[in-house]
Amino acid sequence: MTHQEIREKFLNFFKEKEHAIVPSSSLIPTDSSVLLTTAGMQQFKPYFLGEKSPFGNRAVSIQKSFRTSDIESVGDESHLTFFEMLGNFSFGDYFKREAIEWANEFLKLVVKDYKNRMHVTVFEGNDNVPFDQESYEIWKSLGVPEEKILKRGREDNFWGPTGNEGPCGPNTEIYIDGLEIWNLVFNEYFCSRDKKLILLKQKGVDTGMGLERLAMILQAKENIFETDLFAAPFEILLNRPENQQRSGRIIADHIRGSIFLLSDGVRSSNKEAGYVLRRLIRRILVHAKKIFIPQELIFDLIGKAIDFYSSVYEDLEKNKKLILEFFKEEADKFNLTLEKGLKEFDKRYPLKLGKRVQIEKKIGQDAFDLHQTYGFPLELIKELLNERFYQFDEDEFKKKIEEEFKKHQEISRAGVEKKFGGHGLSFDRDNLSPEFHNVKLHTATHLLHQALRQILGTEVKQMGSDITPERLRFDFSFSRKLTEEEKRKVEDLVNQKIQENLDVKKEEMSFEEAQKSGALAFFKEKYPKQVSVYSINGFSKEICNGPHAEKTSLLGHFKIIKEESSSAGVRRIRAILE
Repeated sequence: MTHQEIREKFLNFFKEKEHAIVPSSSLIPTDSSVLLTTAGMQQFKPYFLGEKSPFGNRAVSIQKSFRTSDIESVGDESHLTFFEMLGNFSFGDYFKREAIEWANEFLKLVVKDYKNRMHVTVFEGNDNVPFDQESYEIWKSLGVPEEKILKRGREDNFWGPTGNEGPCGPNTEIYIDGLEIWNLVFNEYFCSRDKKLILLKQKGVDTGMGLERLAMILQAKENIFETDLFAAPFEILLNRPENQQRSGRIIADHIRGSIFLLSDGVRSSNKEAGYVLRRLIRRILVHAKKIFIPQELIFDLIGKAIDFYSSVYEDLEKNKKLILEFFKEEADKFNLTLEKGLKEFDKRYPLKLGKRVQIEKKIGQDAFDLHQTYGFPLELIKELLNERFYQFDEDEFKKKIEEEFKKHQEISRAGVEKKFGGHGLSFDRDNLSPEFHNVKLHTATHLLHQALRQILGTEVKQMGSDITPERLRFDFSFSRKLTEEEKRKVEDLVNQKIQENLDVKKEEMSFEEAQKSGALAFFKEKYPKQVSVYSINGFSKEICNGPHAEKTSLLGHFKIIKEESSSAGVRRIRAILE
């Protein structure tokens, strides 16, 4: 049974049960409490809470879904980032009996030897919610033996809410050959932000079944990548030698995810959904390089994937040109970064022929620097070390990497819910990106400030600043527009200091001592008696609350994207780190 036949059979089955067929919603959810659309029920959330549904009280859909939690597991037999969710829904209409009976009926129609291959789970109950006796009895009435009706706890058999609050309830799951295939959630409760459960006035049904997993079972395949959802557009990726299979699967999954994110309007950035997209594209390029797939072939595969899925999602074809152009633009940017990273790696770890050399350097710090600055995946760093005949303890390597990440996370968390002195930079714990881009931009602002003073003169004074995960904005006193030559010199000086790998040091002292030491301060009335002073190895010294990158080499490449007037006698620079 092809994926197209599965789609049609599922939708028609529930159409006959008086369900309205509802198109998939966007991967960009209207619910701000979630990053991306992760389940079919999200577009129906208001109707579970009592709002009148324009589709009636019964709906069926095939929803585009994206989950980031499994990104590191992609490449095995069953994990994906992007997937399609088959689901049927009831808003105050039918409940457990119909939902279970219809799911059982549908699977009996399509799965060979269903009775012998299936088992189910139900919620065993806890202090807050009783055992789901009703679902247990319904399964028994359908002829399922008691030994095939397993009781499970909250972690497995209580679902929701999506986001910080919303409908939730016990669920029953159907397994085929030990693989979870269909999840039937019975929304009986509303979970508030403080985790209290309140009985809903209107009960609902929310079910979800992964199209890829169902296709694997119905097409009798060993894994999801052998189904026609992958084999048709990605054959050349999936028929690789065994040691290249994982990378081939990662590329296939990430191409699928990227084209759907782009088609729905997500654009690369250093926060939220934009960061997810950027990470996918970079992983595609790194794994392609790893298994010797030329970039031109990747672009060709992206085109084929768009053509293949356009038979279901017409927007992909409409956005094909835009998607391909964006991929190429992102690839060009990352290739420059990757090239710089490889040069830096070669400096630190030159090729050693013959006898393996035991690493005595700070491998954890080096790996972290390469990962943060150049986007090197840790597995690529390990492979490069092996290729260059460097010997290292893998467990110690992982331990040191974890220590570095933990240390930098603690530095970043120190800035949560705080304004950074004089820079108007605030940190939202939910928006921290793995690259700590805000912190790097903050340090770049200090470098920019000093570079302007050196190039234009010490009359330059900071008049304001703002930092987002995308860019920095710096206002300074100056009477005229900068020339192209001046902008180039400022950029070059900042990048020179980044390449010099300068240490960023923090000291605590009185405000008076800070001024005497030469630390810059322009908002004297805002500073307490005791202040923090950040110095960048003799180049820059400012009173500031931080946090900052520990070394300038972590920043990447600095680029001015705009210079303009802010107000009379004040110029404004917008800049990014690439």
